[in-house]
Amino acid sequence: MAQEPSPEGDQNRQPPPPAGGDPGADHRHPSGWRVQPSPEGRGMPPPEKRSPFRNFGWRFIAFLAVLLALNLWISTLIPSGHQRIRVPYNPTFLQQIQANNVKSISSKGATVQGEFRRSVKYPPTGKSSKSSTFFNTEVPTFANTDQLSALLQSHNVTVNASSPEQGRSLIANLLLGFGPTILLVGLFIWFARRAARQAGGGLMGLGRSRARRFEGTRQPVTFNDVAGIDEAKQELSEIVDFLKNPNKYRRLGGRIPRGVLLSGPPGTGKTLLARAVAGEAGVPFFSMSASEFVEMIVGVGASRVRDLFEQAKKDAPAIIFIDELDAIGRSRAAAGAFGGGNDEREQTLNQILTEMDGFDPSLGVIVLAATNRPEVLDPALLRPGRFDRRVAVQPPDTRGRFQILKVHTRSVPLADDVDLEAVAATTIGMVGADLANLVNEAALLAARRGRDAVTMADFTDAVTRMVLGAERKLMMTPEDRERTAYHESGHAIVGMLTPGADPVRKVSIIPRGPSLGVTLSSPETDRFSYDRKYLLTRIQLALGGRAAEQVVFDTLTSGASSDIQQITQIAREMVGRFGMSDVIGPIAVIPQEGAGPLLPGAAEVSPETQRLVDDEVRRLVEQCEVEVRDLLESNRDKLDALAHALLERETLDQADAYEAAGLTPPPQVPTPELEEKETLRSTAD
Repeated sequence: MAQEPSPEGDQNRQPPPPAGGDPGADHRHPSGWRVQPSPEGRGMPPPEKRSPFRNFGWRFIAFLAVLLALNLWISTLIPSGHQRIRVPYNPTFLQQIQANNVKSISSKGATVQGEFRRSVKYPPTGKSSKSSTFFNTEVPTFANTDQLSALLQSHNVTVNASSPEQGRSLIANLLLGFGPTILLVGLFIWFARRAARQAGGGLMGLGRSRARRFEGTRQPVTFNDVAGIDEAKQELSEIVDFLKNPNKYRRLGGRIPRGVLLSGPPGTGKTLLARAVAGEAGVPFFSMSASEFVEMIVGVGASRVRDLFEQAKKDAPAIIFIDELDAIGRSRAAAGAFGGGNDEREQTLNQILTEMDGFDPSLGVIVLAATNRPEVLDPALLRPGRFDRRVAVQPPDTRGRFQILKVHTRSVPLADDVDLEAVAATTIGMVGADLANLVNEAALLAARRGRDAVTMADFTDAVTRMVLGAERKLMMTPEDRERTAYHESGHAIVGMLTPGADPVRKVSIIPRGPSLGVTLSSPETDRFSYDRKYLLTRIQLALGGRAAEQVVFDTLTSGASSDIQQITQIAREMVGRFGMSDVIGPIAVIPQEGAGPLLPGAAEVSPETQRLVDDEVRRLVEQCEVEVRDLLESNRDKLDALAHALLERETLDQADAYEAAGLTPPPQVPTPELEEKETLRSTAD
């Protein structure tokens, strides 16, 4: 979407944010474009560099500080004594005795300490020379102690014998003797407890919940970051209002639902919506996947459920979010059919049911759960009093995709030619996760090409890469290249000439993914129901490549294998599930996934009915094949022209493809978003 310029002429420049702003506020990139973080974190300020000492943890630093203080205290318990000089036994010590300068000595093993009557300087010369009346020396083992004793007695030297430990306190002796052992044992216990915490609490911590807690005041995701699912947001706004103003409902005797089940296809934003509820309400948010409850040891899952609910009750009001609930919430009827069912998963499910029945709704603890398959859940979960409110999170329409693109491009600099409305119109069927990936792919392409902003060409190439796959470098022979060109031209010509078919957007013979060529067709607007005529055109469009090979080369290749799989699936759905066959009638003969009596996908029809289904599917496909072949034979000139243009240019956009075939492109159907903007412009004029 092209940005409207500001009065200064810069399209995206905003005033710098105030100092100390929160992380969700707008920030300004050095290049000048506006940066507002997207829900997945793009555009957030770079994290601060952490000091390497923080990896040790505050407990380890505190332990080192206590150890240092303990060493200083022990040093105060050991008497330091006087400053002594060390003199040699011979000649200095013996000469001082003979000179009557030794007053007294004390012996500690071979070490002799004493006091001179007059200070002695040793060494006599040099910078290291020191003078003191206190000294120590070592008596050699070969010295004659008898002569030394006689010499000391003759010069009236006082001799005091003492043990090496004399002079130390009892505490100092105990710490010096057992201190190293205690230190090693303490370090071993500390490392063992730290390893146990990292492994989930060790054996004693198996029953503790592994839920990740997020503070509501620090939760950056709000309803402003959730777009395209306005109906679901409106359903959950009541939950937010109750958490903020509980007395508003209690005064009239109302209570908030204990459980809210978010169901929908993958990538529609169920987890993001749960985080937004916590961010809007400002309450603690406990997030945990259902598969994390179950362990090999029986009873661990139930214990973790109890611990999770106890934590939430202590911090009430709070939100418990259980992702992928079907991992433990599957129906127990299938397990009971085999005579079992009393397994760890079932015990965990029973504990969840008990906890949801037991806690008081006035506490303000609300359980949010998400699943992609609500049809396989146990009925006990869905009854009133547990998950008594179900919120369907459906794929967005064109308006919703446009809003989602605006959210995810808040942190992306957009060029003037970017039209997010056009991107939303060409991404039919994509959900929020797909659109977030699309924006990221476009940004990566722009960075790889050395641009300062993301252009419309980057978005177009990103859509092509996601839908059709990345290009492959293959050395194709001229025969294979020509056959591929006619194959893709057959798809395109059928799509251009068949009334009601989806318009052809792009035709290419560049190998992408598993295919040697691609023909991209997409509807103008979102479709929420399919009539019989439209489904038949889908079959005819898929048969166009195979029929073109028969018409031009009078042979068949393996290049239509994926087309045949698509044709068979559509035809079987028409006959066995949609009731679009007069032979079978309005009867569903293809069971839904997981709806069989014993195993998912088990057959529920008789062999005779299955034979009728197969015959009717074959009749529909063969009828469409005859019509497609006749269409291509009567328009052989258009088929040849488009194939020759593909051989020359390899890739043709919608306008070029219709021009090469000599046809007029279909008129563009305005989307509701475009109609609304045109109305506003007309009113303004």
